[in-house]
This record gives sequence, structure tokens and C-alpha cells, in this order.
Amino acid sequence: MSPLDATLVGEACRPPALSDAGAPVLVLGVGNLLMGDEGVGVHVLRTLEGGPPEAGVRLLDGGTGGVDLLGDLLQARVVILIDATRDGQTAGTITRLRPETAGAVPLGLSAHDFGLKDLFAAATLVRGMPTVHLFTISVVTVNPMSFELSAPVAAAVPGVVQAVRTLAAQLAARYLASERT
Repeated sequence: MSPLDATLVGEACRPPALSDAGAPVLVLGVGNLLMGDEGVGVHVLRTLEGGPPEAGVRLLDGGTGGVDLLGDLLQARVVILIDATRDGQTAGTITRLRPETAGAVPLGLSAHDFGLKDLFAAATLVRGMPTVHLFTISVVTVNPMSFELSAPVAAAVPGVVQAVRTLAAQLAARYLASERT
């Protein structure tokens, strides 16, 4: 079992793993693995988890945690969020956004869509809107009780993994260097 699977989303006051303590970059994959393409954010995160760890980067499976993730969000200096969206584009289309307000966060697909907006609104009230880099993967259908991604959404995963890995490493290096000066 991975360290990500051993921690329950929303567990009160859970401290980050020692390797994650003080990580300025939080990579947060959200979605419901039981709903096919809707779980693509978690699939991306689990692929990232299988790679080498990056100094200054914390990986977190947010599932459908919504506001329960507020503590995790407030600990980070920058958040890279990965989620599915039904935006009318072809399945598997990757979009990168930089929402500057909670209202600019696009709707997700399941119970966590309202939760994500609440999460960022609450963070804004507590500390101000965090720096967010959002990767969305367009989906067309959601298949209840399916762990499988459709072919076009599955084909998008490696590109998102590479883009997130590169961005996370760049951002972590920048923040870690600024802390040394």
C-alpha cells in the first residue's frame, strides 16, 4: 500500500509525511475512481506517485475530499490541481488554466465540483487565493462503477503526467531557492 492510500482524505489534523513536510508545491489529483473518466485526476496522481520523488513536491490523492482538503491547501505555497471536466471539448483534451479567483475554478463532474469551489473560497478567506495551476482533462461520458478510463482519456494521462512533473520540479526549485536566500 502506498503512503497516499494509507491516509484518509479529511482525517482531522493529519500531518504530512516527513518527506512532504514543508513542501512548497502540492500536486493534488481529484476525482472519483469509481466513475470511469471522472477519476482521471487520481489516475494521473497515482502515475506520478510511481515516479521518483521530487524535493519540495507533495503528492496528494484528494479523491472527492473538497473542503476537507483545506488544511493541505493552506500548507502549500502553490497548488497544481488535476481534474476531469465536461467542457464540450473532445474527450482527452488537456487544458491548463491559472484561475486567480475561486469563481474562476471550473466545475468538476461529481460531488466534488461544489467542494473545490468551496475549498478555494475558504482558502481565500483564510490566507488569500493560492497560486493555482489547473490541468483539466475533458471527458464526454462518465461510467458509474467502472475503474477504467476511456481510450482517449487514458491516452491523455502520459502528457498530463509529464507536464505536471516538469512544472512541479520548476516551481519547487524556484521556491526552495528563494527560501535559501
